[in-house]
Amino acid sequence: MANPEILLRRFSQSAFLKPILHVYRAVSRFMYRIMPKGLYTRTFLIIIAPIVILQSVLVFVFMERHYQLVSRRMSEAVVREIAAIVYVLEHYPQDPDYTNIEQLASNALGMSTTILPLEPLPPPTSKPFFDVIDKELSLAISRKIGKPFWIDTVGRSRFVEIRIQLKDSILRVFTRRSQTFASNSHIFLVWMFSTSLVLLIIALLFLRNQIRPIVRLANAAEAFGKGRPVDNFRASGAREVRRASLAFIDMRRRIERQIEQRTTMLAGVSHDLRTILTRLRLQLAFLGETPESEAMRKDVDEMSNMLEDYLAFAKGDADEETRSTDIALLLEELEEESEISGFLVTTSFDGPSEAEVKRLSMKRCLSNLVTNGCKYGNRVDVSGGIDRGWLTVTVDDDGPGIPEEERSLAFRAFYRLDLARNQDETGSGLGLAIARDVARAHGGDLYLEDSPLGGLRARLRVPA
Repeated sequence: MANPEILLRRFSQSAFLKPILHVYRAVSRFMYRIMPKGLYTRTFLIIIAPIVILQSVLVFVFMERHYQLVSRRMSEAVVREIAAIVYVLEHYPQDPDYTNIEQLASNALGMSTTILPLEPLPPPTSKPFFDVIDKELSLAISRKIGKPFWIDTVGRSRFVEIRIQLKDSILRVFTRRSQTFASNSHIFLVWMFSTSLVLLIIALLFLRNQIRPIVRLANAAEAFGKGRPVDNFRASGAREVRRASLAFIDMRRRIERQIEQRTTMLAGVSHDLRTILTRLRLQLAFLGETPESEAMRKDVDEMSNMLEDYLAFAKGDADEETRSTDIALLLEELEEESEISGFLVTTSFDGPSEAEVKRLSMKRCLSNLVTNGCKYGNRVDVSGGIDRGWLTVTVDDDGPGIPEEERSLAFRAFYRLDLARNQDETGSGLGLAIARDVARAHGGDLYLEDSPLGGLRARLRVPA
């Protein structure tokens, strides 16, 4: 027996369904672009869209069926009364002033009638496109009376004037406008829309209270991911949101406990290893100045530097608090330190330079990037700026660069690209790994690109 998934895939790839699937994907992409992205707005649309559709259908059905049906019946009733008056005028003798028929119409039918001399009917007046009264009255008079007529449903606000051409006279009738159509239909619409508006406002208030815990959870997770303190966060909201909040709180506690244990362990290891390195330096000092002791001294210094790099990489920046930092001033400090070491480094920063970062960690990150540029090139240009809430710092050098296919490997801990860089330089292979960890701890990332100087460009992008 064939696999149902294979049959479904073959059916979807048939020539008949391909145009439909293409249209469906195009409409889906278009709807995704225009639809709001926020949870509150989407939920609001989920609530309001069915209500609007339901009310539109009800209004259409009411106006199309009930309103027109009632108006037609009322118009036909008025026309039947007028037809009765016409029948009496044509088949029964009347007094010279038509006083009896006028009193009959006024007292029994609630109409004002007048018998006018025979004259041409006035020309038709312009009618509104959606004038239900004119349409239904004209249709009813044509069916029930079948004589030339003229009606005016526009000129008077409370009355409708109807003129019927008889054999030797004109019957003019004034009737109340409310007798010809359902005049109280707007009450239904007013109650429906006003009630729906009140219910929508109440629903939006409750919806906002339900969305707020989710927003607080998202803000707390984002702040914790950027290494910023999460204060006064507690589980609230619906049961599912509370479960997610409690899971986040437990996860944060476990991570903080793990970081604390690792930091304590690294402090002990650092103390023990530094003690051994200090004893080695003292023993080398008693050996005197010899080529062998000088080589050993260099090995000890390199081991000490590698130890510091290892500890910095393993420890991270969990203990440092986020604070407002002048990035332009930080770049100037790196430029001065590089000049003291004998390297050519130029820095620049455009616009406001205040950003919420961990200053020591950010300086370590940028220092590693500048050090790498100075180690493998002769010129390093550092530029930065803040745009749309993001801090971007680029470090360009004129060194040999890194091939594009090996740039992802450059971020690996202890990995050295000796084929692309100078083999004579020493190091632990942790500079770029530490720099990217700092960038990601701030909620951003570090990218390696081609530099306009011909070497490597390191582009740091973190939230400001």
